[in-house]
Amino acid sequence: MTSQHEPSARRRAPAAARTGKQHKPYRRPKKDPVRILAFEALRAVDERDAYANLVLPPLLRRAREKGELDGRDAALATELVYGTLRRQGTYDAVIAECVDRPLREVDPPVLDVLSLGAHQLLGTRIPTHAAVSASVELARVVLGDGRAKFVNAVLRKIAQDDLDGWLDRVAPPYEDDPEDHLAVVHAHPRWIVSALWDALGGDRAGMEELLAADNERPEVTLVARPGRATADELLDSLASASAHPGRWSPYAVRLTEGGEPGALDAVREGRAGVQDEGSQLVAAALAAAPLDGPDRLWLDGCAGPGGKAALLGGLAAGRGAALVAAEKQPHRAGLVAKALAGNPGPYQVITADGTRPPWRSGSFDRVLVDVPCTGLGALRRRPEARWRRRPDDLDGFAPLQRELLKSALVAARPGGVVAYATCSPHLAETRAVVDDVLKRHGGARLMDARPMLPGVPSLGEGPDIQLWPHLHGTDAMYLALLRRTD
Repeated sequence: MTSQHEPSARRRAPAAARTGKQHKPYRRPKKDPVRILAFEALRAVDERDAYANLVLPPLLRRAREKGELDGRDAALATELVYGTLRRQGTYDAVIAECVDRPLREVDPPVLDVLSLGAHQLLGTRIPTHAAVSASVELARVVLGDGRAKFVNAVLRKIAQDDLDGWLDRVAPPYEDDPEDHLAVVHAHPRWIVSALWDALGGDRAGMEELLAADNERPEVTLVARPGRATADELLDSLASASAHPGRWSPYAVRLTEGGEPGALDAVREGRAGVQDEGSQLVAAALAAAPLDGPDRLWLDGCAGPGGKAALLGGLAAGRGAALVAAEKQPHRAGLVAKALAGNPGPYQVITADGTRPPWRSGSFDRVLVDVPCTGLGALRRRPEARWRRRPDDLDGFAPLQRELLKSALVAARPGGVVAYATCSPHLAETRAVVDDVLKRHGGARLMDARPMLPGVPSLGEGPDIQLWPHLHGTDAMYLALLRRTD
């Protein structure tokens, strides 16, 4: 029977002497800055519903300033955070097989340490002994010795098999339940697997390619803002083997080895920004749509945080047109103003609700509404969103999306063009919205958007466009172009 209080080393000495065994003195746990930082990021995501792409950069910056991390350490910390978040559902299924209680009864900080350890064991090339020992040391630092023993026991069970072996054990056979099989194997909630499959169509192979692409680390993509920089100028200034032209957008530059884009001169000076190529294509398609009559005034009706507005502002300026960028939230309107600062042509940033617009109807030649949505098209960049979103979130967005599209059509002049865009491929946020607004309110017709993106393959049957990570290397952006008819 163990005493409640740990006996002193002095009192143990006689027993040790009798047995011939030496008691090991207490050893302080080793503090590993990389894994402690990764743990802190995961706790912020869990406790505060924070997004990793907002939490991680300041943590990394502070650690560098303290001299705790170098570039290689920062890359490992980033991989541990994003890799753990992407595969959370899979790792939960594996961990559940190795503990003697439901996962909901495991303290969240303990589960975060276990998930970090599982990712190192099953999702990286870190040697098994190093992954286990480093995770146990982390547990000793952030959880204490008692719970570190629990972490050690669980991780040693996980280490007995590789990822494929575990998936054979925890995922139901595809033949019995295709959606649940893909959900476990590719770490997406079942309802998201179902929704993506409805939007994508096709067979198992295409669906697996999409889900696998969602779990890949996306490249950092820059946009050269027209009138302030060109893609060629960006490439010349980077002079790096890791910088390449975009696949489809003439304004895009891809950074295949990551890095800190915010530290680049062109980004700090506002001549370029960080923007997924799919978002660039949405703005480019609206700008390319043919118009009859004047082309003098453009509107971005949901402009925050300003990436598309900055690109549209440059394109409008090149034609002698002006841009009005409207954003409901004041702090996001401030981000829009910052993105547009230095725009070569006239523009105005206003704080306004697109469903209660301050402008007169028929004022604009071109209108963009990139509406608030579930963000299911950007799961590569915000992996935690897949575990945070729920099916009933769609009901909350649906009325707003319809109102914003209806208001955008009213804002356009007869003959003007409206682009309805959303970073979600869910049919309830894409075609259902467009079809419903056209049916209920009329006054517009769908245009074929595909010719506005020359050279971009696999755009489907039209007239609208759905981009895909596995087909285009972009976020899953949706675009419909509508021409106001009266």
